[in-house]
Amino acid sequence: MIKKLLFIFPLVIFQLFLSQKGYSDYYKLRAKYENFEENDAKAFPFIQPYINKAKKEKNYEKLVQGYKDAVFYAVSKERKLIYADSTIWAAKLSENKDLISIAYLEKGVVYYYHYKKYQQALNEYLLAYEYSKDTQNEFLKYQNIYHIGVVKSYLGYYQEASELFKQCIDHYSIQAKSNLHPNEIFNNKKGYLNSLRQLIICYRHLGKNKEADSAVETGLSEVGNNKEYAQEKGYFLLSKGISSYKKNEYGDAIESFRQSLIPVKNSDDFAWLSVDYFYMGKSYLGLKNNSESISYFKKVDSIFQKNQFILPELRENYELLINHYKKEGDKEQQLYFTGQLLKADSIISKDFIYLSSKIHKEYDTKTLLDEKNKLEKANSWGSFIIVGLVILAGALVILLIIRYRREKDIQRKYILLEEKFSSHHNASETPLPIVEDKRIGLDEGKIEELLKKLKSFEDKKEFTQKGLTINKLAGQMGTNSNYLSQVINDCKGMNFNKYLSELRINYITNLLFENKEYLKYGIETLAKECGIASRQNFSDLFYELNGIRPTDFIRKRKQELDSKNNFTGLNPV
Repeated sequence: MIKKLLFIFPLVIFQLFLSQKGYSDYYKLRAKYENFEENDAKAFPFIQPYINKAKKEKNYEKLVQGYKDAVFYAVSKERKLIYADSTIWAAKLSENKDLISIAYLEKGVVYYYHYKKYQQALNEYLLAYEYSKDTQNEFLKYQNIYHIGVVKSYLGYYQEASELFKQCIDHYSIQAKSNLHPNEIFNNKKGYLNSLRQLIICYRHLGKNKEADSAVETGLSEVGNNKEYAQEKGYFLLSKGISSYKKNEYGDAIESFRQSLIPVKNSDDFAWLSVDYFYMGKSYLGLKNNSESISYFKKVDSIFQKNQFILPELRENYELLINHYKKEGDKEQQLYFTGQLLKADSIISKDFIYLSSKIHKEYDTKTLLDEKNKLEKANSWGSFIIVGLVILAGALVILLIIRYRREKDIQRKYILLEEKFSSHHNASETPLPIVEDKRIGLDEGKIEELLKKLKSFEDKKEFTQKGLTINKLAGQMGTNSNYLSQVINDCKGMNFNKYLSELRINYITNLLFENKEYLKYGIETLAKECGIASRQNFSDLFYELNGIRPTDFIRKRKQELDSKNNFTGLNPV
């Protein structure tokens, strides 16, 4: 995935040196190993003379190339990281900002791809961005865009990431069809395919399934049976398999996963190999082949044990294993996979919290300020754009402040509501209070009879009936609507409509507090559950009585439960 895309840099850089003296000697040395497969240590007897010659001649641009080649062919990730540091050292000696940017990107890729350490990877990408701000190298510019997009995608900012990948696709597709050197065309084709593949991931998470399927078919058509794009084909097949799985086409999904396994394994991409295994397991589960599905889920765990890394979407892998062994009555396995899930949650939470703040504060803000600085150096007409950006920035700050205050107010109201319902554990079991100061002139016996019927009405949750009116309720209670209305007004302290609304909203609010399954329901479903026909009417009543919109309440309740789970682990099983 990334490593193939990043290694295309040496070829681009290499073309910058064609006019330099001694090119033919460096070319002859490099030609001896440039066709070796990645991670092939047999390349090093040829790389070392290249590096030695560059050091002796103090040709730092060639030295950068040599160390980059060493990163590509090194077998272990530890050696790759060492050579990546050497690349940065050589690039700084050259004092060429483009080369320094490329060197930091190289190190970021080692952290991202081989270590799955997103914190360190993002730090290197941001350093690369700093050095490339004024670059005239379009290829380098879009490499930076691509990598920031990859991190945004991992964080879950799929819409933002998709826009970045679309920019890359537009650029690379044009370059791949232009009259460039064959090496450059190949490099841009790689950039195009990798960006397309990343866009598919974004589409999938955004629920844009038609767009994702179309992009997959485009990718498979582009790579065909060209062995040079075998790795890219493997990823497109993996995406195709996921699409088939989501359509319940389990047999087709398994076939696509089988075809994708070899190229994904060969790329040494353990993260997406885990995805392959996970969806293979889910496909077998769809076919009711539990033994086969569990074997693939365990493969995911084996990769996690070895690398201590897991993608967020694979969290379900452990839930499925825990549920399986719970049904089997195997407490030992159940306990083990519960522990693994806790470890996975810890790793996912740690990465996400750190990266979320880093990417917005250290990338997006810098991008905005850099654009402002560039505009300030432009012609006088650009001042209008600057003013616009400043106004936009000011508006964004105001919106953020408003959003912060609103979120703080929502949190306050949520806490008050939580205290209200926890003070009487089950609000739906408690009838609305009776006002002591009765002012009605009805017979006391009649009043007591109606109050008993109203209590029974509340206890049995009969207020959840759809289309309930005071006339209909009066008929059910064997009285007339005027008597019933007067009793509710004077004994309950409110009119019939408010009485009914409070019963219904208290009932559904209590369910949302007590039963987390209801947090999965949509607003319309919740409205129907308590007897309210209109979604908007339900939302307005919920806000009027609870001081918070149901969508905000559900979001805060989920956050609270997630926070408790992260702190205490899973509930006992």
